[in-house]
Formats: sequence, structure tokens, C-alpha cells
Amino acid sequence: MKPIILGVCAAFFFASTFVLNRSMELSGGSWLWSASLRYIFMIPFLALIVMVQKGLRPLLKIMKEKPGSWLLWGFVGFGLFYAPLCFAAVYSPGWLIAGTWQTTIISGSLLVPFFYETKMTPGGPVKVRGRLPLRGLSMSLIILLGIILMQAENAGNLTLNEMLAGFIPVLIASFAYPLGNRKMMEICGDRINTFQRVLGMTLASLPFWILLSVIGFTTAGPPSKEQTLQSLLVAIFSGVIATVLFFKATDLVRNDIPKMASVEATQSVSVLFALLGEVIFLSADIPHPLSWIGAFTVMLGMILHSFTSRRKSVTVNRQVTAKT
Repeated sequence: MKPIILGVCAAFFFASTFVLNRSMELSGGSWLWSASLRYIFMIPFLALIVMVQKGLRPLLKIMKEKPGSWLLWGFVGFGLFYAPLCFAAVYSPGWLIAGTWQTTIISGSLLVPFFYETKMTPGGPVKVRGRLPLRGLSMSLIILLGIILMQAENAGNLTLNEMLAGFIPVLIASFAYPLGNRKMMEICGDRINTFQRVLGMTLASLPFWILLSVIGFTTAGPPSKEQTLQSLLVAIFSGVIATVLFFKATDLVRNDIPKMASVEATQSVSVLFALLGEVIFLSADIPHPLSWIGAFTVMLGMILHSFTSRRKSVTVNRQVTAKT
């Protein structure tokens, strides 16, 4: 239950990304600065935490072992995750981006066959290639149905180009985030903690953010004070707090693929938080009854997803115990 709670808390702080990014876009800020400033601002906060834990030197030592892997998966997990989200905010409101982002539930499940999980057998633990969690995947479809209901009344107000510009980049991000996260867990194992891994991935993606900053400066000039402050808030709320909470949750279920899918499914709650955030801070319209039906459908799907995955895990453990 603890990983699920951590996942929901992460979703709350992640929701600030959608609201603040849309706010910065409406105020005329460049998406290039919105993307790059967040991760640049994250570094001193994370570095301080890791230094207090005396984990900076061990982290740098591990990063030197496979610098290419860190650069690649740091770019995939953070660069290809956040830059597309900021780009999508140019064309779509935060609620639609938050809703589209829930495709990460399906994306995370579809990535399962590309990874190995630890299975307990009479002869001891063995690593086997993961299988598609079909039951969990069906529960994910319920979550997506709820999201469709929530957004149905608003989608008619958007053009096809706006929908595509808001959908395709976020779809890319939905695969990149769990892929980068899982690959780094696979590479690092238990040698570093959550804070070290987040800092390492942030440092590894820094060349990409510097490049975006240069492009942003040459095309849009320096960021405004308002955008700088809002980017700092995103860095703290979403970049540090939410990322660490989510990575901690996934760490707890690292060797249990069904439970991993359940943790990733908790991110569906971020669409509810994003809707409330837009209503309160951006004066968006109060959701209609259809949206509330969709919200309850999302919650139901998340609960069923978690229950199904947990039941499957318990069943497997009982079978192994019986054989031994």
C-alpha cells in the first residue's frame, strides 16, 4: 500500500507541471525556457540532499563506469519526457495535456516484455522476461475511458492541429519517462538511492537543457522574472518532490512488474489535480457532470488495477510456497 500512497502524492505534485506550464505559456513565456529552467534549478536542491547524505562521490564514481548509458537514459527519461510536455503546452490547455499524459499507464505496461523480473522458484530466485500484464492492462483501459469522459465536453472546442500537437509529443513522453526510469534502475541496482539516481539523471541530461537554453535565448530572449519564478516552483514541486516520491515508489516494487504497473497507474490522479488547479488558479470553467463521472471512473480503474496486480502477485507467491 505504501508505494500506491507515494504514487498518489507524486501525482499531486506532478499536476503543478501542467498548471504552471500552461500559465507560463498564457503569459507569453517560451516553452524552451519552461523546459530547461526546471532541470537547471533542480540541480542545487538535489546536490545538497545527496551531499548531506554523503552520496555525491559514490554517485559520480558509478556514473563514470557507464557514462554513455547515463547520458542516453538521462536524456530519454528526462529530456524526451519533459521537453515534449512543455512543447504541447503551446497548443493545448493543461487539462488536455494531463489527460493525454495518462497514456503512460498503457505505455508502461507495453514496455514490460523489454525487461526482466525476479521470480521465486523452488530452486531460488531467477530472472525471467516480463509478460504483458493483460488484466492490469484491461484495468488501465478503464482509467483511460474515464479520462475520455472527462475531456469529451472540451475536445470539441479544439482544432485537429491543436489536438495532434497536444497528443503526439505527450505520447512520446509517456513512453520515455517509464523507459528511462526502468533502465536506470536496471543499470544501478541497489548501489545508489533514489536521490542519487534522480540527481544522476538530471546531471546526465544537462547538456540537452543547456542546448535548449541557448536556442531559447537566441529565439525568444532571456526569460521573464515571472517565468523564472514559476519554473523554480515547478523544479521544487514537480522536479524534486514529485520525482523523488515517484522514483521511491518504483524502487519499492522494482522486482515486481505487476506492482510496478500499479504504481505507474497512480499517475492518473494527476488529471484530477490539474483540473482543480486550472479552476482555482487559471479561472477555468468548473467541470460538468460528465467530467465528474469520468473522474470517478478513473479512480475506480486505478483501484481495480491495483487490486488485480496485487492478487496476481499473491497467487504466484502461494504457488511457489506450495511447491517448496
